[in-house]
Amino acid sequence: MIAPAKRLETVSEYYFSRKLKEVAAMNAIGENVISLGIGSPDMPPSETTIQTLCQEAQRANVHGYQPYVGIPELREAFAYFYGKWYGVELDSKTEIQPLIGSKEGILHVTLAFVNPGDQVLVPNPGYPTYTSLSRLLGAEVVHYDLLENRQWQPDFEALEHTDLSKVKLMWMNYPNMPTGAPATRELFEKAVAFAKKHQIVIVHDNPYSFILNHNPLSILSVPGAKDCCIEFNSMSKSHNMPGWRVAMLASNAEFVKWVLKVKSNVDSGMFRAVQLAAAAALHNEVSWHEDMNVSLYAGRREVAEQIMRTLGCTFDPQQTGMFLWGRIPDKYADVEDLTEKVLHEAKVFLVPGFIFGSNGARYIRISLCATREKLTEALHRIEQLEL
Repeated sequence: MIAPAKRLETVSEYYFSRKLKEVAAMNAIGENVISLGIGSPDMPPSETTIQTLCQEAQRANVHGYQPYVGIPELREAFAYFYGKWYGVELDSKTEIQPLIGSKEGILHVTLAFVNPGDQVLVPNPGYPTYTSLSRLLGAEVVHYDLLENRQWQPDFEALEHTDLSKVKLMWMNYPNMPTGAPATRELFEKAVAFAKKHQIVIVHDNPYSFILNHNPLSILSVPGAKDCCIEFNSMSKSHNMPGWRVAMLASNAEFVKWVLKVKSNVDSGMFRAVQLAAAAALHNEVSWHEDMNVSLYAGRREVAEQIMRTLGCTFDPQQTGMFLWGRIPDKYADVEDLTEKVLHEAKVFLVPGFIFGSNGARYIRISLCATREKLTEALHRIEQLEL
C-alpha cells in the first residue's frame, strides 16, 4: 500500500477549499448563492497597473527567468511605498524580499527560522495557515488567546508567565483578520519589547492596513523593530491584485538573507512584466487608495452592518479591514446552526468563526468583497428568514 506522508495527518483540507466546492455545486443546480466568504477583492487594480502589464508583456526580451531577489524596480518601489505610507526607511537592496504572495512567505520564514520540535506562537483566532504550515513543517503550535474583552490583542503579561524557552516565532496580524481589531503604536511597542526580551522573532502580517483605515501602521516603525521583527505586506488587498501573487517581506539584511536561502531553492522569480506593473501600482496616487479602500468599502460596510443586525449579531463599529466580525446570539448552540441555515435557506454564504480557532466559535465573518448590490440582495434574502 502506498501511503501519504505522515505530515498530512496534522492538517485537513483548507476550509474554503471544501466549502467553496459545496457552494459551486449549489450554483451548478441554479441556487445562485451569494458568497460573502473569502476576502478576494472584486475590483481591478489601477489603470496604470494594467497598462504597464500589457505594455511590458509585449516586449520580446522579458519572458525569461527573473532574479530570485526580485528586480530592482520592484524592490525600490516597495521601499518608496514604505517610506511614503508608513514612514519606514528600508534599504531596497538588502532589507526587502519580494514574494509570490504572503502564504509563500509563511512557508519560507518557518523553514528559515524553525527546527522540527521548536515552538511557534499562533493567535487564536487567527489565519489558519499560520497553524497548518507550522504543523506541516514539524513545529509545535502554541496558541495564544485573542479575546473580545481585551480588544483582540495579545496578553503579553500572561505570555510572560509561560515557558517560552522553545519559542522561535510569534505570528501577529494587525489590522487583525478575522476580528478587524486595528493596529496601534502601543501594541507594536509592546510586541517589540517582548520579542527582544525573549529572543523571539515576531512576524507581523500586514495586508489590511489600507482598508477602511486612514492611519496605516507598520511594526517596523518602532525603533529597533528590524532587529527582531519581519513584516509581510501584500498587494492582494490594498491594490486589488489577489490573483497576481505579489507580496514582500521586510526586515534586517541578515534575516532577509536567511529567507532568500530557502526561497531560492523552492521557487523562481516572478514574471518581469508583473513585477514592473506591481511597481507602478505601488506609486498609485493617494486619491486612488481613498476612492478604492475607504469610500468603496465604506458603502459596503454599511450594508454588512445591517446584515449583522438582522441576524441579531453584535459587533465593534471600530473594526477596520475588509471583513465584518460579529458575535452570534446566545440562542444558537453552535455557529453553524446559523451559518448553515443562512446558506441553505437564504442562499448566502457566511463564514463561521470556528475555522479561525476556538475563540472564534461564537462569531461569524462577512466579507466586503462583493458589490453593494450583492450585499443588499443578501440582506433582503436574510430578512425573509425566520430567525
